[in-house]
Amino acid sequence: MKKIIRVAAAPISLDILLRGQLQFLNNYYEVVGVASPDKEIHRKISDREGIRTVELCIERRISLLKDLRALINLYILFRKEKPDIVHSLTPKAGLLSMVAAWAAKVPVRMHTFTGLIFPWKKGYMSKLLKTMDQLTCIAATHVIPEGEGVRKELINICKANKLSKVLANGNINGIDVEYFKPIPKISDNTVTRFVFVGRIVRDKGIEELKEAFERLDNAELVLVGPFEQDIDPLSDSCHKWIRQGNRVTSVGFRDDIRPYLADADVFVFPSHREGFPNTPLQAGSMGLPTIATNICGCNEIIINGKTGFLIEPHNIDQLYQAMKSLAEDAALRKEMGLNARVHIVEKFSHQNVWNALLQFYQNVSQLH
Repeated sequence: MKKIIRVAAAPISLDILLRGQLQFLNNYYEVVGVASPDKEIHRKISDREGIRTVELCIERRISLLKDLRALINLYILFRKEKPDIVHSLTPKAGLLSMVAAWAAKVPVRMHTFTGLIFPWKKGYMSKLLKTMDQLTCIAATHVIPEGEGVRKELINICKANKLSKVLANGNINGIDVEYFKPIPKISDNTVTRFVFVGRIVRDKGIEELKEAFERLDNAELVLVGPFEQDIDPLSDSCHKWIRQGNRVTSVGFRDDIRPYLADADVFVFPSHREGFPNTPLQAGSMGLPTIATNICGCNEIIINGKTGFLIEPHNIDQLYQAMKSLAEDAALRKEMGLNARVHIVEKFSHQNVWNALLQFYQNVSQLH
């Protein structure tokens, strides 16, 4: 049986982003998961997916000494394991594992890009991140874009013969449409309840969400996700607004977001940049209309005017008008929610993504 090594920097990426996929692939290949140490998460992945995992420290941030150590350890691991395919996700894991796999003469080296960061940075950092992405593409034999928007961004830095088409209809793992299915509301909302799921940071449009929401009457907002004030901090006024909790509730990170989606009327996601986000898929699968920005990934999920509304990034007025329209029209919310469920089931079921990835593996394996 051929062997595939899947690599990510953080074990939670294997745990959450590839949930179920590793078990499916393990029916056809020997699958090994590699990520930074965390015994509890590694044990959970191994038990649930039925695969072997290896703890190997890969820093998410740039650290020359630690990165060199990780590169050497990955090379040693690949020489020992002799995999047929190394497939990475997340930027740092991609660069290090592709270079190490190239040096170890692994025949098939593929990286999935879930989005590019360098276009959103400036100066030296932008050039550095672009160079890292270019090196990843050079060392890889195959580059998989998570969506069409990501593919367009990659055209300028990746040779055409390495850049694959988007698998299925996009997304790294698809959606378990039975797990994320409509369920009766936990409580009858006397006001329209909006929910946001993601990191509570400036990049996700939380500042604009505050300004738009404050103009609404008879509405509530629930924020589900962790603060990252050390990485992408909110303004003091926005942070204070959330803490004060006036019609706004922040519940922090939740492993199971379904109760919050089930209890909401509208999903709102005014992010500034994405690759191919999971949460709009999950919300749509549970029958919620979505307000999202007209950016890479989101505009591949939302059908404007049918399953939700697309607005321009940073545009507070458009965000407010979209929220107001859905807050005031229960019939429209219901219609868009039903459309969203049908759309997600047809296009983004995880089985579609898994089958497309398996076919891709089988096709490239025949060439090497």
